[in-house]
Amino acid sequence: MTKSPSRVVVTGAGGYLGPHVVSALADRGHEVVAVVRPGSAATTDPRAARLEADLLSTDFDVAAWGDAPSLVHLAWKDGFVHNSPAHMEQLSAHYSLLRSAASSGTHRIVALGTMHEVGYWEGAIDGDTPTRPLSQYGIAKEALRRALPLALPEQVSLAWARAYYIYGDDRRSNSIFRKLLEAADAGKTIFPFTSGRNRYDFIRVEELGRQLAALVDAPDVTGTVNCATGEPRSLADQVESFIAEHELPISLEYGAFPDRPYDSPGVWADATTIREVMARS
Repeated sequence: MTKSPSRVVVTGAGGYLGPHVVSALADRGHEVVAVVRPGSAATTDPRAARLEADLLSTDFDVAAWGDAPSLVHLAWKDGFVHNSPAHMEQLSAHYSLLRSAASSGTHRIVALGTMHEVGYWEGAIDGDTPTRPLSQYGIAKEALRRALPLALPEQVSLAWARAYYIYGDDRRSNSIFRKLLEAADAGKTIFPFTSGRNRYDFIRVEELGRQLAALVDAPDVTGTVNCATGEPRSLADQVESFIAEHELPISLEYGAFPDRPYDSPGVWADATTIREVMARS
């Protein structure tokens, strides 16, 4: 059951995931403030108030978004570019922003994490799985994940929402699914591919948005929470299903690219906690 509606700020509301989180929160009856970058052309749910701001600027004051009992922090530059220097360059700004929000009265924070915090791993990942990130993106996210519980006041309830392989709304992503659509647009009928044997935890972006919204309403759930399906599926099966669903005139050229040695043969989430949270809704 949804708790009493409250005011929720969503940073990164104009990104790939943001619009789905905003809509999911509005569906649950919350008053939502959708924060986007200055001059952003992104469309936001009309039920949400829209705030254009450079959140990571030293001049930004969290008072700009008003009273905010809850915050979903999605904003992150170059999330699809795993070795961008921006990850480490902006890490301190994310840390300062969330500390400022907590000091200004925010008592529930849901911050978006990533499976890339873990690095190479085979099998299910839970909140206690050892981490050894292998990219600047993973390193920066993991540093923030470890730092926040030590930096936030005890009365702040923090959930670190670790996301996995997101798909859906594919024109706005930078995934293989967008590349398949663009290949079909260009009239290509063959798509170079790996063996496709690797297994991942795929989740639709709309469902991930609903999971994050549900976490806002579960302040007793803290720490690292896997936001995923918990069901591994091979990349080949997922891509073949996508091609069939969209009726793309494309065949996969298996083995055109070698499997990368640093990709796990199979990695997925232990989704026990998020399933319990969703069962409350």
